[in-house]
Amino acid sequence: MSAGWAAFVNSPTGPKTTHFWGPIANWGFVLAGIADTKKPADKISGGMQGALCVYSGLFMRFAWMVQPRNYILLACHMANETVQSYNLYRWADHT
Repeated sequence: MSAGWAAFVNSPTGPKTTHFWGPIANWGFVLAGIADTKKPADKISGGMQGALCVYSGLFMRFAWMVQPRNYILLACHMANETVQSYNLYRWADHT
């Protein structure tokens, strides 16, 4: 195993920790949001989109403040915030 790979695997945010697998699982929210962009705007739940925006905003701050910083979680929630905000805009524009 190369030294770089071993350093990643054994790092405080590597695949042996929940700091890695939690964000990986959270990418499901992003994929679901991307799938929602194909739905008609009247099928989008404004309340759910708003809740997901707040959720991602809070967890972006958490990812930045936790030590060691969790850049994987931060990237996941930045992407989710972007997608869910777009869907929230589509819903608001439709109603």
